[in-house]
Amino acid sequence: MLLRRIALAVALLSLISLPASAQRYYDNGRNATSRFEAPYDGQFAFVRLRYDRYPGWSYDYPDMEMNMMSILGQISSMKMTPNGRNILPMNDPALFKYPVAHISEPGYWVPSESDVKNLREYIQKGGFLIIDDFHYENEWAVFESAITRVLPDAKIVRLDVKHPIFNTFFQIPTLHIPYPGRLGERGLFGEFYGIHQDNDPSKPLQVIIDYNMDIGDYMEYSGSGFYLVDPSNEAFKLMINYIVYGHTR
Repeated sequence: MLLRRIALAVALLSLISLPASAQRYYDNGRNATSRFEAPYDGQFAFVRLRYDRYPGWSYDYPDMEMNMMSILGQISSMKMTPNGRNILPMNDPALFKYPVAHISEPGYWVPSESDVKNLREYIQKGGFLIIDDFHYENEWAVFESAITRVLPDAKIVRLDVKHPIFNTFFQIPTLHIPYPGRLGERGLFGEFYGIHQDNDPSKPLQVIIDYNMDIGDYMEYSGSGFYLVDPSNEAFKLMINYIVYGHTR
């Protein structure tokens, strides 16, 4: 039943369009404000983390969040902050209000020392970090350099479909999901990695990593017919699992 409901919800997104003013202002996130926090009310708000030097942190904003929160509201009883599509600098103390945070395009992420310190404390105090939208070894190297500054002792391990995060809300049947667009058509498929608390696989994840994958792009364009429905559905299921896992682990 849930699978049918999410498929229907994705189909319904094709009927949703942003106002022209919003399209002009956000321009796919490239002109998004450097900081935005909806009034805090204790309900769920999606947090996108900003970094300097490259605008990839903002890509897919705000369409990804709007589509994801629309579906999450239809298939769950989670209470959501109106307009809860937050953008926070990594060194912002407000980050500690939110259990889950998201980084886009970490293949260009070079955090400052204050970013590193704040993000490390956030994760150590129970924050859950979602990493998405990067591919190939050069981008992995940049990401790995950044995350090991944040968590110097962390071990990054590849996850399989049996991991609890893939069975938290939806049961994900396979992780054999193509990268959106031409790269996926040419054979690039996602790989999923994580960092566990104390590097102990029996303990909860602190970080989930989508490599050779861009679930944000699938969600952003889910209402346009630009990508196939099946992997778009899987993208929503993955993100919803991540959010539920981050709030309940």
